[in-house]
Order: sequence, then structure tokens, then C-alpha cells
Amino acid sequence: MAMTVGDFIVERLYQWGVRRIYGYPGDGINGVFGALNRANGKIRFIQARHEEMAAFMASADAKFSGTLGVCIATSGPGASHLLTGLYDARLDHMPVLAITGQQARTALGGHYQQEVDLVSMFKDVAGAFVQQASAPAQVRHLVDRAIRTAIGERRVTAIILPNDLQEEPYSEPPRAHGTVHSGIGYSQPKVVPYEADLQRAAEVLNSGSKVAILVGAGALGAADEVTQVAEKLGAGVAKALLGKAVLPDALPWVTGSIGLLGTEPSYKLMTECDTLLMIGSGFPYSEFLPEEGQARGVQIDLKPDMLSLRYPMEVNLAGDSAETLRALLPLLEPKADRSWRDKVEGWRADWDKTLEERALESANPINPQRVAYELSPRLPDRAIITSDSGSCANWFARDVQIRPDMMCSLSGGLASMGAAVPYAIAAKFAHPDRPVVALVGDGAMQMNNMAELITVAKYWREWSNTTWVCAVFNNQDLNQVTWEQRVMEGDPKFEASQNIPDVPYHRFAESIGLKGIYVCREDAVAAAWEEALASDRPVLIEFKTDPDVPPLPPHFKFEQAKKFASTLLQGDPNQAGIIKQTAKQVLSKVLPGRGKDKDKDKDKD
Repeated sequence: MAMTVGDFIVERLYQWGVRRIYGYPGDGINGVFGALNRANGKIRFIQARHEEMAAFMASADAKFSGTLGVCIATSGPGASHLLTGLYDARLDHMPVLAITGQQARTALGGHYQQEVDLVSMFKDVAGAFVQQASAPAQVRHLVDRAIRTAIGERRVTAIILPNDLQEEPYSEPPRAHGTVHSGIGYSQPKVVPYEADLQRAAEVLNSGSKVAILVGAGALGAADEVTQVAEKLGAGVAKALLGKAVLPDALPWVTGSIGLLGTEPSYKLMTECDTLLMIGSGFPYSEFLPEEGQARGVQIDLKPDMLSLRYPMEVNLAGDSAETLRALLPLLEPKADRSWRDKVEGWRADWDKTLEERALESANPINPQRVAYELSPRLPDRAIITSDSGSCANWFARDVQIRPDMMCSLSGGLASMGAAVPYAIAAKFAHPDRPVVALVGDGAMQMNNMAELITVAKYWREWSNTTWVCAVFNNQDLNQVTWEQRVMEGDPKFEASQNIPDVPYHRFAESIGLKGIYVCREDAVAAAWEEALASDRPVLIEFKTDPDVPPLPPHFKFEQAKKFASTLLQGDPNQAGIIKQTAKQVLSKVLPGRGKDKDKDKDKD
């Protein structure tokens, strides 16, 4: 049988190192699926329940494997369903290739069924490279250029394949005018700033007496270099959420997450520093960085368009984080005065006590902070943790402590609901030997994550390590938005938009062959985690949590306090609960003896 265009595409992907493709079939892409079948497992196809989830999986695979993520879908609705997951990759600078079908070339322009102008549709999310193939000899350079662009620029790219073209015999481009003869292969270059720029950066950092460092996803893989720089400068280090795994939280000068979901010591680190070093971070909220003019700034980032974007930096270094820090280290002078570092460590120690007290405050029925707090010391070595957007991301950001060799991520720039479970599935395919834990709100579970449990049920038996746990925070409330309505808008909870049905998530898991655990008492939380992490199969733990526990920002501004007061004056449906729980969370820091766990051991329900 002659090699078809579909066969060539599969073989070319394999030559580029692609070993997994996430997606969903359809007649618009059948030619490529037939080729995948004929390839006898050279590239593994992983069937998601929905194309959006497949794109999230491709994004997460790129994050956790450090290689190209690939997703595939049919024409029309299959292609359009990919968009949200592809935007997740786009906004987090992940290399992802989307391959989609299209209607036959002879039908295009005829208002044909499932005919969508896919080039125009993908032009924003895959603007670095999106092309529709029209001839067999063209697909070679389309595949090569799409992959090289995705990897080299850390962008989303897309190839669109009319269904009739996929079945045609493949032919190499002829040696003739108007043809392109491409090849495979790409190696990342070593990108380091000029010596003069490094000297300027060192002068700024050496002159500071109170240095703050902010690390993001671009600093992953540069832990040793960040640690050495922080030790030399006596600096404290805050972490953007995508950089949560850069440094272990056991280091006493690591202040944790920053921003609305961040910690009080990170807020103080930024508001009191005189020098800021930002490494590989696009953290968007400038109000949590030093006030303009307060601090001198140095930033390191591979992407020039991210430099001096959040804070007016004095020195901008375009380069790889680890390589640039290694070149910068010999130019830095050790700080003899460690008073700033001592202050930072004091803030961090006080915050650890506050976190514990807040997590152990009683709630009705379970304090959601306690779910993450009890998980943290029980996480297995080398665990991968994923989180959804929503209030569960607050507890992931603050209460889950990262150790060396752990990985974690979530939808960062897009902050999309529904990413945690597909992220956790992709984590298992990228690292089948690692334990994986997903933290998910009930809103995201109902939106699209419950169906992906079926994907887990389909594939889990082939994972060498079967520890895969999904924790659902069931509070029957779209909780993060509810609190944003209260604190940012000054509006009471809008029950029509915020209340969601109570669903027995653990029973659904049991119905498809997974283990289900239901927890409705605080004294059963720790034992439930231990049972789940010791299970011989994937587990869904459903925690019945209190929606009235506030995801307090690290610092209340006057305007926020005023709007929260306005909410209470208008009368909130949960008024008594939110007053009680807000008081508990705030007072836990100032009243002695609060936050002690007085619960007696009880059997969990």
C-alpha cells in the first residue's frame, strides 16, 4: 500500500519525537486516524471525552514533560472545541501543536456541513503558525515548520488538513521552482545577556540592602541558581503560582505565593524591599509588586515582550534563567548584613503559625483550608499536584507545601475552570511512575471534569504507579466568584448564578470502577487522605466543605473592606455564616489559644 498523506504526517511526527497525541475522532480527520492505527503504536493516541480536555492535556503534557504537546480533532465543532485548552497553552507559553481536519477541498466555500474558516478561527491562538494544507508535497514543510516554531518560540501552532487530502498518496516536493524542502531537528540555543548588561544588573543587586526575588515558571529548572543568588544577596523569594515548584517551601526565606491567592510575607516582601529581581515570571498583578519608584529592578526572561511589563525595570536581561543566573553569580557580592533576611524569615515563621491556626478553625461541615493542610505532609515523594481555578486554588497556593522533586501546575494566564483533571491525566501519561493529586472545585467537576474520570477509568491499569487522587471541594457554590462579588463589587451573593446542585461525586467514581470516599467531618480529613493515597486504584475524595470560609487576600485594602461592609449592609443570603467564618479567620491571628484542634478521633462517614 502506498504511503498516504496521513501516513507521512504520523511518521514525520514520530521523527520529531512525538509519542503521545490527545484528542477525539471524527470523519474530518479519519485519514490521520487510519494512519495512527497502521503505525502500530509508534505514537500513542489518548482518547479524551471532549476536545477541550484534549487540548488541556496537550498543554499539561508540555508543562510536565518539557516537550511538545500535541492534540488532534475533527473539522468544525471538533476544531472549535480545542480553543480553550489551546489558549491555556498560549497564555502560559507552552509549545503545543493542534492538528485538525477540514472539509474536502472541492467543498470549501460552498457553505458545506461543518465548514468553518479554521485558519481565521485559529489565527489568534495559533498566530505564530497556522496553515491549511492544499497539496501532498506541502505537508512536509508544514509539519516541520509548525513543530520548530512551537518549540522554538514556545507557542501554539496549528495544521489544518482537508479530509480528501489525508487519503491521497504522499509525494515528496519536486526539485522545482515554488517548492519547499524542509528538514527535522531543533536544539535550544544558549541565551545569555552580554557581559556589560550582566555588570549593570550586578551593580543594581549589589547596591540593594533589602532584595526581593520573584520566580515564575521560567525559573523551573533553575532552583540551584536561584538558591545561590538568594543566599548571596540575603534575599527573600516569593513564587508566582506557575513557579510554585521552583523552590521547596521548607526553605525559611521562601515566602510562598504572591497576589490575591498569596501570603502575607510575600506581600510584605514586596512592599518593603528596595530591590526587585524577577526571574521568568509574567505575574500579572502590579499592585502586589513594589510601588513604582520604591525599588530598583532587574528582570530575566527568555521572551523580550515580557520584560519590564509589570514593573519598570532598570536592567532587562533577555536570557535563559539558569544560564543567566550562572553568569551573574560571580559578579554578585555576598551581603554581610543579614538583618533583612532575618526579618523575612520572621514573617514566614509567623505566617506558618497563622496558616495552621486558620486551617484548624472549625467550620460547617469542613474548613476547606484543612483539606489542603492535611494533604501537604502526606504527599508522597515526587508527587505531581494539579489545581483548578476557583477557591480551591487559594488553598493549593497557601496550604500545600512543595518539597524537592515535586511538580505542580494549573491554568495560569487563562485561569480557566476545568483544567485540573485533564492536567492530572496528562501528568500520568508524561510520568506514569509518579503519584498524582488533583484539587478541584465542584463547579469545575460539573462543568467538564466528571466526564474525564471516565478517561481515568479507561487507562489507569497501564500506569506503573496507580496513585491518582481527585479531591473535590463540594460546597454547592461557585465560591471564588461569590467572594469576588462580595469583596470586589460590594454585592451580596447572587444565588441564581452561584448556587449549584449537590452531586454525589464519589458515587459516580464508584459507578465507573474507581474508589470513592465521602468526608463530611473535619476529624476524618487526614485519615481519608491516607486511605486514598494507599489505594490500589484511582480515587475520588469528596469533601463537604464550608462555602463561608473566606479566601482572604494577604492584605485587605480600604476599598475592599468598604465593599465587604456594603455587602453585609445589603444582607447576604449566607450573612451569619460569612460573618462567623470571617471573624474566625481574622481573629485566629490575634487571639491566643485559637486554632487548636480539639476534635476527638471519630470514624469518617
